[in-house]
Amino acid sequence: MNFQPEKKTTNIILLVSAFVIVSLILWNTNSFFKKFKEEERFKMEIWAAAQYEFQSMPADAEIGNLPIFVFQKNTSTPMILVNKDGTIRVNNFPEEHENDSIYIQNKIIEFQSQNTPIAIGDTIEQLATLYYGDSEILNKLKYYPIALLLIICLFGAMIFFFFKTNKASEQNKLWAGMAKETAHQIGTPLSSLLGWNELLKAENINQEITIEIEKDISRLETITERFSKIGSTPKLEKLNIVEETKNAYDYLKLRSSKLIHFSFNSKVERVDVMMNSALYNWTIENLVKNGIDAMRGKGNIAIAIISDGNYVKIHVADTGAGISKSDFNRIFNPGFTTKKRGWGLGLSLVKRIIEEYHKGKIKVLSSNKGETIMQITFKIANV
Repeated sequence: MNFQPEKKTTNIILLVSAFVIVSLILWNTNSFFKKFKEEERFKMEIWAAAQYEFQSMPADAEIGNLPIFVFQKNTSTPMILVNKDGTIRVNNFPEEHENDSIYIQNKIIEFQSQNTPIAIGDTIEQLATLYYGDSEILNKLKYYPIALLLIICLFGAMIFFFFKTNKASEQNKLWAGMAKETAHQIGTPLSSLLGWNELLKAENINQEITIEIEKDISRLETITERFSKIGSTPKLEKLNIVEETKNAYDYLKLRSSKLIHFSFNSKVERVDVMMNSALYNWTIENLVKNGIDAMRGKGNIAIAIISDGNYVKIHVADTGAGISKSDFNRIFNPGFTTKKRGWGLGLSLVKRIIEEYHKGKIKVLSSNKGETIMQITFKIANV
């Protein structure tokens, strides 16, 4: 039974629902902003009307309570009143800028872009012009949708990270379970092979044959050990990486086609690294086999060890078709493969062995048609 279509439909519904909710919140916020701005405009028009009444009064007339009340209540909206004689009066400005003419002129231009100025006067004579800016509350409300979107994006990123991590954890458990089951299944025929080899020895079969069979049985035991270690933290030992690499090289060279030319180069005889022998050998084997596949069974495999300060680098080179630069990182993703056959797990396991278990680094150092170099980097022990 396949649940993928149902899961995909559920994801689409959730995505559309989230989009609708965010759109409604933003629309509601925008509507509230416009309404608040209209109310602020209305207050400014009342203030302008009170100012007109105040300026229209005779000099000896008594000021009414209403204009004074209106003037006193406006304490949040910054405003600039420019009288017809050119005199300027500011309200709700920082004290240090009240007499700064350049600052006030810049503010007039800014206020004009925010709100349409209000003319104070009648049809016959204009007594003054009122320029006003957005209040502090309105300015904060202006950035609320942006803050809301950032919060939603952050929340969405957290959910995505949670599900991605959870999915990766489930996949890791699946691969670990499959690997351990494979190791268990190999164990039974392996025990039988050991018994059959002992019988062959008793029959005085050519000793070279039984020795080679023992090597292959030992190799199967190594493979079983590798699979059994997946999903658990392996034990690291201080080992000579030159020797370990040479052992893997010799084994692969002996059992590869004669059409593959092998070369090994190391200018140092000993470099100690904290490592797990079985898993490191598996890494070298994977890289060499990938190189052989890339060369279609014919070409050169070169392994080199370079001691570089506190680090040691292992280069595995092949003369295959090369890797596209855009795939340099993708080749280590589980499931990625350019082969017609294969699950794309080899290099993802290699990356996990090197970087998670050994705290090293692996990358494609360079690649073009005719040469690809994979580089492993380890920290030298006791440095």
